[in-house]
Amino acid sequence: MSDTFSHPEHSPLGKPSAYVDRYDPALLFPLPRLTKRIEIGLPGAIPFLGADLWTAFELSWLNPRGKPQVALAHVTVPCETPHIIESKSFKLYLNSFNNSRFADAAEVLARLRADIAEAVWRGSPTPGSVGVKLLSPEAFDREAVHEFDGLSLDRLDVECSRYTPAPDLLRADTAQLPVSEVLTSNLLKSNCLVTGQPDWGSVRIDYSGHPIDQEGLLQYLVSFRNHNEFHEQCVERIYMDIWTRCKPTKLTVYARYTRRGGLDINPFRTSHPQPLPANVRMARQ
Repeated sequence: MSDTFSHPEHSPLGKPSAYVDRYDPALLFPLPRLTKRIEIGLPGAIPFLGADLWTAFELSWLNPRGKPQVALAHVTVPCETPHIIESKSFKLYLNSFNNSRFADAAEVLARLRADIAEAVWRGSPTPGSVGVKLLSPEAFDREAVHEFDGLSLDRLDVECSRYTPAPDLLRADTAQLPVSEVLTSNLLKSNCLVTGQPDWGSVRIDYSGHPIDQEGLLQYLVSFRNHNEFHEQCVERIYMDIWTRCKPTKLTVYARYTRRGGLDINPFRTSHPQPLPANVRMARQ
């Protein structure tokens, strides 16, 4: 796919779409990460680690005898990939499994892993892999629901009047000794870059450094309310704004967004090596 057609306006998002029910990996529409990273001052190497954790709730195919099978899929896309996948195209791709026969779940898993990896690593001189895990119905009852741990910023009674990203609200008190704390909020909202549809999320900020002003941080998170950007891009913008303005020695930003179209996307960015969080959904997901 040429760069000419790797832009949101050329994707199926926000357009009438024919729902293909026969397996078709060409439905996946990769979008370059670089365009939005340049906006936040990252034209080259990225100063963080992490991944985008996807959950696909609507996955079904036919076994060799034509009997429908269902599963949940957890997909892990490293943040080093040159592309993300536009979410509607991902839904259309998953729908293409609906009336296609596969030998077993292992074949479906292999197709998912190969197709998604090809799309997100497309054009990379050193392509890598993605993580895919299928959960059968026998495992559904073990899927936990858990809210973020940490101190909720939402307890603060603050006035909010800015609804586009306002990084000048962020500040750290350099006169105070460094701390390590985890701050959370359920008040993150942004809008789809293409359709303007609302994206509702929760965010967890784990940092070490001079204390970040909590009222300003909450007002800053609320300032995304009318901002149009994809989930992955919002989280990287939040990360870089905190990193450059508050200058913590360590920082992790993790957001979990409510599902749309049977998919949720949960970006995780961190300054230092650590295990990825378990892909455990929250109540709103």
